[in-house]
Order: sequence, then C-alpha cells, then structure tokens
Amino acid sequence: MAKQTFTTGQVLTAAQMTSLQQTAMGGGEATAKTASYTLVAADAGTTVIMNSGSATTITVNTALFAAGDTVNIQNIGAGICTVTAGTATVNTAGSLALNQYEGGVLYFRSTSAATFFDYVQTGSVSPLTTKGDLYGFSTLDARIPIGTNGQILTADSTAALGLKWAAAASPSYTWTSYTPTWKQGGTTLTTSSDTSKYLQIGKVMFVLLGAVFNSAGAANAQFRCTAPSGLEPGTGYGSTFYTIGSCQLLDSSASTQTLGTMYCAGSEFNFASGSQKTSPAQYWGVTGSDWPQTIASGDQASAILTYLVN
Repeated sequence: MAKQTFTTGQVLTAAQMTSLQQTAMGGGEATAKTASYTLVAADAGTTVIMNSGSATTITVNTALFAAGDTVNIQNIGAGICTVTAGTATVNTAGSLALNQYEGGVLYFRSTSAATFFDYVQTGSVSPLTTKGDLYGFSTLDARIPIGTNGQILTADSTAALGLKWAAAASPSYTWTSYTPTWKQGGTTLTTSSDTSKYLQIGKVMFVLLGAVFNSAGAANAQFRCTAPSGLEPGTGYGSTFYTIGSCQLLDSSASTQTLGTMYCAGSEFNFASGSQKTSPAQYWGVTGSDWPQTIASGDQASAILTYLVN
C-alpha cells in the first residue's frame, strides 16, 4: 500500500490501520513488475519488485516524493535491474545495478535528490566463466573474455569495456641514412655510392657501413670513417683495442677480399686487419700489418657494428 495521509481528528478504520501497518513494513505484498518501470508518487513507502529475465531499469523523476520518503526496491529476476536517474539525482556509495535477489532503499533527501542504500548487494557473483577471463568494467563489472594464443591486452576506447585482446603489432624500426667521412691517412676519400645507415634502440646502436670509392687513399696509412654524429660508443666502451664489429674490403677487381675487425677511437671507426690484441694496432695499409692495402678507386668497404652509446 502507498504512504497514508490523515486529517486531524480522523478515526482510523481497521482497513486503514492494516494499510498503515503494511506501509510501515514496506508496503505489504507487491506485484512484481516484468518490464522497466518509472516510479510514481504512490510508490512512496512501498516495495517495488522487479522480475524479468532481461535487463530492466527503474527510473526516478523529480516532484513525486517528499524529503524523507522511501521506496524499497528488490530484484528477483535473472536480468539486471538498474536504478536510473531520470530528472532526479540519485547517488549511492554502492551500485545502482541490482543482480538477481539484490535490493535496496531509495531515500529522498528532497523532492529532486535521493540516495540509494544497497542493503542486499551480493557483490561476489563473478562474471568470469572461462580460464583466462579478466574483470572489466563499463557501467557494471563485466567479463573480458580470454583472447587467443599470442594476443596481447590492448587499450581501445571504442571497445565496450575499454580493453580488447589483439595481435601484437610488429616492431617498426626506421634506419637513418648518414654519409660518413672516409679517410686513409690524411687523404679524404670520395665515393660513387654510400649506403651507410644506423639504428638506435635504447642505448644499443646498430651501424651498417657500405661504400664504393672513386678515389685513391694514402699508401701505407690507416683507413677509417666517422661515426654518426654524437652516437659513437659511450665512455668506457670505446678504446683502442675494443672490437665493435666485423668488416671487409673488396678490391676493384673483386679478386681480393680482406676480412677484419673494427674499433672506435673518439668519433671515428677504425678498420683493422686482425683481432686488435697486439700492439701497435694492425691497421690496413700500415707497413708490417697482416694485410697492407691501399684503397683504390673501385674498392668497396662494408662493416656491421653493434655497440652501446651513453
């Protein structure tokens, strides 16, 4: 029964006393509603029961209830029932979404504002059903189904729960071309082509050197080239005898191929003929080295280097 209104001096009948008692006890037996419902003024002091297998709402509007009025709300259906602010304001410290057999009290602080006290919130019903499922949330706790092998969890604002499983993106790396200065002794070499480039990932530097020369170098002199600007091996990594990669020279007739190692001195890469474990260093072109060679037009040089930068 709805909240009762009496006048001064009124004598209550047995039926009115019964109705008053029912109101004090939450409105007496209520007829369960099977579809979404909008509260009316007569619901004050009563219990509204929802019984639907599908999701439903109970809408709360203004100017229907006075401050201090209450409406009990219960959901006995399998579908989630959500207490929804229409033109009124509804606040809660719990949840406005009622699972089956959950309920609460809607208490009106004014004609336009109410607080929902969810006194029967199971809260422990898990939406997860399958190994690997995760908890997600949109307006309610919800299941994020496990993805397939190899997928990763990815933020996606267009997904209902803001997350989705997706294939891992392939790393995308961009090599940077640069043109080193090539020298043998005091002679600067010119090239007909230079394919040198580098890639930095964190502190790890990868350098691919490649050039075809169209000028001759100085006889019996050290062969070297500049490192990418500011990206030479970091302090503590670059010493005269520190190997950072392998290299090769191919003469213009393609009849002689010379293999060796490289090290860094300052901002330059140095080509060496051996392991750099002896002193003095064995440079290409230096008299007494293992493979003395003077760069000639048409010669090719290439190297693969890996090292750390500061």
